[in-house]
Amino acid sequence: MKVSAQEEYGLRCLVQLAHLTEGESLTLSQIAKREGISAANAGKLLWILNKAGLVQSTRGTKGGYQLARPAREIRLSEVIKVLDADEVTEHCKSYTGVLDTCVHTSDCGIRPVILGLHEIVQNALSEVTLAQLVGTEANVDATLHQIQRLQARLNPTHRSA
Repeated sequence: MKVSAQEEYGLRCLVQLAHLTEGESLTLSQIAKREGISAANAGKLLWILNKAGLVQSTRGTKGGYQLARPAREIRLSEVIKVLDADEVTEHCKSYTGVLDTCVHTSDCGIRPVILGLHEIVQNALSEVTLAQLVGTEANVDATLHQIQRLQARLNPTHRSA
């Protein structure tokens, strides 16, 4: 899975906001500086996230950005869906070669693999909240491994010999 720059920086902006305590906010320039991106890029990302209801902004001298909901209620699958312009259903239209349509539209062995991988990634992202990304890398890694172990127990794979 390739993570786009928009997804990466959008997540990073949200993590900055997830670090805040209730009532705190960050200005656009503060977020941009903390993440090493331009104010224009941060502004575009925050506009998208605001439009999707993930962040809210307050105007004025005491204004800024904050999460619209608690970080524990924001799932990464929701964030990626908002930031990712590519729809998996459009995958086949992206690889047509020099033709208008893919030559494998009626019978394709690749399409189920792509759709299956997308579903696996979406399911994994739906198990992780923004709150779980706040903390040290070691703590976040340990949390993700706990989720994976839980999923493995809940959904054991059945192998035939």
